[in-house]
Amino acid sequence: MKAVVLLSGGVDSTTTAYLAARSGYEIYALTIRYGQRHERELDAARAVCRELDVAEHRIVQLDFGAWGSSLTGQAELPTAGVGEGIPSTWVPMRNLIFLGMASGYAEVVGADAIYIGVGQVDYSGYPDCRQEFIEAYQRAADLASKQFVEEGRSIPVLTPLMHLPKSGVIRLGLNLGVDYDLTWSCYAGGAEPCGECDSCRLRDAAFAEVYASRPKS
Repeated sequence: MKAVVLLSGGVDSTTTAYLAARSGYEIYALTIRYGQRHERELDAARAVCRELDVAEHRIVQLDFGAWGSSLTGQAELPTAGVGEGIPSTWVPMRNLIFLGMASGYAEVVGADAIYIGVGQVDYSGYPDCRQEFIEAYQRAADLASKQFVEEGRSIPVLTPLMHLPKSGVIRLGLNLGVDYDLTWSCYAGGAEPCGECDSCRLRDAAFAEVYASRPKS
């Protein structure tokens, strides 16, 4: 069996890749360089692919530099935590575009599934991380697929983290043997995590929760 995994190199996508591998899939990893200020995550994705010995790792170049997001521009990154409304780090239609590319890649390599590490619990208010969006996308992808139209065979988009909080994702990953030192979460784009952006704060809080709940030896 083959699976295309959208792999950014962060906690969620890395955990998803390990889960797909544990489920018996041969991994075809797809990483997108889209002008993100935190390109350090590409090195993380490469490291994860080496660790998992994936069948193929493709890094595709796009240019979202003027896409109106603080992730691809120089605007100040939010540091106040998740609040009401969609934060400035949202990249408009990013997951829709990435999934479209993953579906095309999956059809080309004959993949049986697509994995994406989205979740609607700790999802920062991004509309394209919700179950409702994934279900709508699946229908559109089927209608756009030669394989589906001619043979009736869908390539399912699997979202195993959809209903897990970040701490739950980390617990799952630790059980799978994920080395989270390989991953990268910081949005700021420096050589070291800033510890202040919302992504760093969410990651740090989740790890603190996981380790605080572990039995003392």
